[in-house]
Amino acid sequence: MPRRRAVLGGLFAAASVPVLAACGGGITSLDGQGGNGGGGGGGSSADGITIGTANFTENQILGYLYAAVLKSAGVKTKVRPNLGTREILIPALKGGDIDLLPEYQGALLHYLSPKATATEEGEMQNALTIALPAGLQVLPYGAAEDSDAFVVTRATADKYGLTSLADLRKQNGKLVIGAAPEVKKRVVGVIGLKDEYGVEFKEFKSLDSSGPLVKGALKKGDVDVANLFTTDTDIVAEGWVVLTDPKNLIPGQHIVPLITDRKADPAVRKALARLGNALSTEDLTELNRQVDKDKKDPEDVANRWAAANIKA
Repeated sequence: MPRRRAVLGGLFAAASVPVLAACGGGITSLDGQGGNGGGGGGGSSADGITIGTANFTENQILGYLYAAVLKSAGVKTKVRPNLGTREILIPALKGGDIDLLPEYQGALLHYLSPKATATEEGEMQNALTIALPAGLQVLPYGAAEDSDAFVVTRATADKYGLTSLADLRKQNGKLVIGAAPEVKKRVVGVIGLKDEYGVEFKEFKSLDSSGPLVKGALKKGDVDVANLFTTDTDIVAEGWVVLTDPKNLIPGQHIVPLITDRKADPAVRKALARLGNALSTEDLTELNRQVDKDKKDPEDVANRWAAANIKA
């Protein structure tokens, strides 16, 4: 795949936004190799790997965790954090501007194949290997996962009798939803809620990804429903209600490395597999808390955790 580093500056300069708050057993996928097409090897990380991350805290932490374990394996790394949404990152990965990206199984699958129906981890991994563009592959997914959640305050839940996504239909045209802009056009978002549950909102407010804007709006009552991530510690701290999903609109979201074939050599595979096996959902939630609540640097948090938990 040809490199197009020249496009990176202009592309990401327009996409980069301030840091936002976070999205959240061992390696159990397929044969432990992953990959798309002939992605069983043949790449080389000898000249280093550039890791890109999305524009929310958790993905940045994961990017720095990737860098930490790869460095310990002797691979040169560079992290380009906070680059934007999947709509920016996937083209950049395909074009050679970045080499590696922390991804989420279900969200990535729905981005690539909106009509995909797989929800079990192994099935999604299989579906991903088919849906990925040539030149890209997913490595084995890890133990940690972080899923989308649609959340209301306890007061809103009690007022409207809301316990599940299906209950939202009873209030069609009355409620305001707040989320990152792309959620308006995603299956795990406004489109899927209408198609699967018949839900229609009074208004969609473009805010951020499980960050201070959407959570602040939920607290103040400016939105009735918020799209957050399940590893967001504010859900429990604030006593918010996560609406259940009886139709399984929201797929599983195990963390999965998305990498270019040309960089997926054995050293990279082994290092990222060690991380995936060691990092739990609870660990990831705690790392998010340290950055979002304690205001610690995501790179420092990632490096400390990797030093304490990953053996080369």
